[in-house]
Amino acid sequence: MKLATRPFGRHRDGQLLVVSDDLETCRPVDGLVLQDVVDVSASEDEILKHATAPEPFDPGAVLSPLPRAYQFLDGSAYVNHVELVRQARGAAMPETFWSDPLMYQGGSDGFLAPTEDIVGHPDWGIDFEAEIAVITNDVPQGISSEAAAGKIAFVMLLNDISLRNLIPGELTKGFGFVQSKPACACSPLAVTTENLPGWDGRRLSGILKVDLNGEPFGRANAGVDMTFDFGQ
Repeated sequence: MKLATRPFGRHRDGQLLVVSDDLETCRPVDGLVLQDVVDVSASEDEILKHATAPEPFDPGAVLSPLPRAYQFLDGSAYVNHVELVRQARGAAMPETFWSDPLMYQGGSDGFLAPTEDIVGHPDWGIDFEAEIAVITNDVPQGISSEAAAGKIAFVMLLNDISLRNLIPGELTKGFGFVQSKPACACSPLAVTTENLPGWDGRRLSGILKVDLNGEPFGRANAGVDMTFDFGQ
């Protein structure tokens, strides 16, 4: 199942859309938003009971699938990337980074729409980063990695936006990211794992390609395999 969210009057959580597999049409859903679906683990049949007649789907006119979320946690699974970023700002990387998980709590009061402009001053060092994001059901504290993988309800793409020139000064305060991590943007669709090629129950394997202003960017465009493990 593929779900999207479009603007809907003054409702901050928008209107839920069930999108066809070919991405040509969608069915608006009455009385449910994506957070409702996640909260009650609604099945596809339960969602479709509230869906109306199909209409054309415009991926350029939607919000992020979750326009806002209760919590957003960002983990770094590729430590070599962290090492390069720290080298770029002249900071050494502690050895513990190779063994201890890296995670920060980001802002979740609002996400940018998929095609919304990133606004900021060039002197702030605006940077982008392609990531795989998951939307989970309730995950109890202390859960095993195997059981945690079963809590993943949807998978999305996410553009993790950083203001690189503001990060060093902010981190020296010892309180973490705030100003240097503005709102992220998500892909137009949130996809259930059973509809996701390359998903084996806890691991997603595939090639993640990134364009910058319509032009291929980065090594992934040369065919580098990007593997993401959500159970660790």
